Amino acid sequence: MIDNRWYQLAEIIVNYSTQVKRGDRVLITMMETETFPLAKAIYAEAVKAGGLPFVEFQSAYLERDLMKHGDEEQVAWVCEMQEKGMEWADVYIGLRGARNPNEFSDIDAKVIASHKESMGRISALRNDLTRWLLIRVPNESFAQQAGTSYEEMMDFFFNATLRDWEKDAQRWYEINEKFQAAETVRITGRETDITFSTKGRLYEVADGRLNMPDGELFTAPVDDSAEGTIYFEFPGVYVGRLVEGIRLEFRKGEVVKATAEKNEDLLKQILAVDEGAKRLGEFGVGLNFGIDRFVYDILYDEKIGGTIHLALGRAYKENNGINQSAIHWDIIKDLREEGAIYLDGEKVMEKGKFLFD
Repeated sequence: MIDNRWYQLAEIIVNYSTQVKRGDRVLITMMETETFPLAKAIYAEAVKAGGLPFVEFQSAYLERDLMKHGDEEQVAWVCEMQEKGMEWADVYIGLRGARNPNEFSDIDAKVIASHKESMGRISALRNDLTRWLLIRVPNESFAQQAGTSYEEMMDFFFNATLRDWEKDAQRWYEINEKFQAAETVRITGRETDITFSTKGRLYEVADGRLNMPDGELFTAPVDDSAEGTIYFEFPGVYVGRLVEGIRLEFRKGEVVKATAEKNEDLLKQILAVDEGAKRLGEFGVGLNFGIDRFVYDILYDEKIGGTIHLALGRAYKENNGINQSAIHWDIIKDLREEGAIYLDGEKVMEKGKFLFD
């Protein structure tokens, strides 16, 4: 028997997050087998809502086979079926199952970057053409990656997702107004002092309608405005590989120096994907203080209350962003022990706590 919590979550995803209506074509990607209980529950809820759901299966293990055995043309292939799927769908729901985080560890960084570029084109279509939601469904390897038991991880997962999202969002929108009223942002902290402009850009609140769990505000920095340096306490996770101890230096909005304590070659490969990969596509602030641990997965980690994240690459149109890139790679900086956020010179967060009512 399927845990009833799957159906509670499916009801939130279908009726609140993506607002499926009668006649909506709903593409559900079931990625890895452990996502089946949620896929089944969402399928049922979508039918109840009058939608026309279709379930497809994908797997990181199949991606590995492509990168391991494919030639250059195959690795860079943009799958026509996935393109057509995004064009067909009104709603896209991506159920991201967990996998061995080291599954791609023996794949050449250049091959990974080439494959990621092709997948980035599919993601761009998803952003442009559908109402979408992504959710990471834990399994035992995910719990092991996070350093906890499977039972504790599932409780953490449902506690983070089965929430009154409208109530949570009320406070987040109040915080968002403060950021929207400012034109410049300065981040300080360990080995960090970076400033950029958000003039003319729009902030958005992630309130459970794009990712699950959710809880962040985000915008697109002005492309040529970033100046300074930043160090990231948490590793960047890129297709299962960890880039640790990242240090970036920006001048006129572009990365002019990049180092890492581990997998620096991968970092440089990512930055070389295209010109847009060297610029910031996103600045975000984690608002969900119910997520208090780094679990090596961006769908959770970027929401940690008291952190900020910067994304290299593609900017979102809803933020009035214009930077174009095949990648959008978020990296998390922890401000809870050391660090601050300034808006137009006024300190608004210190050590992970907001300073205004």
